[in-house]
Amino acid sequence: MNITWALLMMTLGGVGVQPNHHDADMNTAIQSALKPPVIAQHSNNSGGNGASASPVPGATAAPGTAAPDSAIHTDPQPDAPKVKGIYVTAYSAGGARMEQLLDLLDKSELNSMVIDIKDDTGYITYKTENTELQKLGKPQPFIGDINKLMERLKKHEVYPIARIVVFKDSILAQKNPEMSFVNKDGSVWANKGGDSFVNPYNEDVWKYNVAIAKEAARLGFKEIQFDYVRFPEGFEKRAETLKYTKSDRPRVEIIADFVKYAKAELEPLGVRISVDIFGYAASVPAAEGIGQDFVKISKNVDVISPMVYPSHYSTGWFDVKEPDLDPYATIKGSMVDTHKKLGPLGSYKPVIRPWIQDFTASWLGSGHYIKYGKKQVEEQIRALKDQNVDEYLLWNANNRYTSGVDYEK
Repeated sequence: MNITWALLMMTLGGVGVQPNHHDADMNTAIQSALKPPVIAQHSNNSGGNGASASPVPGATAAPGTAAPDSAIHTDPQPDAPKVKGIYVTAYSAGGARMEQLLDLLDKSELNSMVIDIKDDTGYITYKTENTELQKLGKPQPFIGDINKLMERLKKHEVYPIARIVVFKDSILAQKNPEMSFVNKDGSVWANKGGDSFVNPYNEDVWKYNVAIAKEAARLGFKEIQFDYVRFPEGFEKRAETLKYTKSDRPRVEIIADFVKYAKAELEPLGVRISVDIFGYAASVPAAEGIGQDFVKISKNVDVISPMVYPSHYSTGWFDVKEPDLDPYATIKGSMVDTHKKLGPLGSYKPVIRPWIQDFTASWLGSGHYIKYGKKQVEEQIRALKDQNVDEYLLWNANNRYTSGVDYEK
């Protein structure tokens, strides 16, 4: 269908989001996407698509500046398995439910866990001895013994991925208002859900999150997954009224450069870098408001994880009347667009590993959702396979995953 019409339909129709996960107002991000951004081009661009290349191995760049380009993009985890994973909260990782989740992986084709190391509130979820991280953030031992957890994962042959929520961080914002966005009355800005963000222009924010990532890598995580790599939803509407450190550079460049900086800093530790991104980003122009450009971000990561939950799409997407009711067609359409968007990257194209839906989106209302179970999860996996995508991650905010699923569908 016509993409502008699809965007308008989605904006008017609203989008349901499962509580506690990527809970942004996607409508405002969609509206940003309707306004083409001003995107600075990089001169050294062998791909010819205007996106920045990966950093030189071992090189680092100062926050706020691009790292040097290189001609070769190599995978720091060449022996990594084809990842089929699940999301695991720090509460589950450090609690009784972990036994059930490990049993699920032991008895199925699933082989990986994405575990919260810095969560949606901004808590560092284990006891860290790093005094700087203790000073800036707020460690909470939801995972009582992080080393014991890593040993447990290794014993069960689980490929460990550390999830770090970057710019959505109420803890860092409240403790350090100078790193955040401040209202005229001096209070720290918060969105409708009460969550605060920290400022992507601030180099200390970059260093803080990368320091957490480095510690996760040294603990034994094979991959660092950055989430909320963006400005707050609808930021363009308040960009001139909030007080914060800023520059004249486009937001899409700032976000892409953070990813590039993080990759360069973490490269010596041999970990993969992945980023979560809105699934619709593959189907629309770059969202200048929140600073997300699908191609620019993808070129600077090893893995890209678009959130393609059928419940996140509104009437008409991919010519599907009710996307949540037709998981196969919705996932297929999203992957067709993803391949089109990333195809021009050539050798810089990252591994595509989408987040898919293992929850029921009842908040969409009667007639707009169905109960998700074995069939619906398998239909999503089948759609991915039919589009030559053989890696995926399952999301359920409560970590209650459907039993009996054929994960090789």
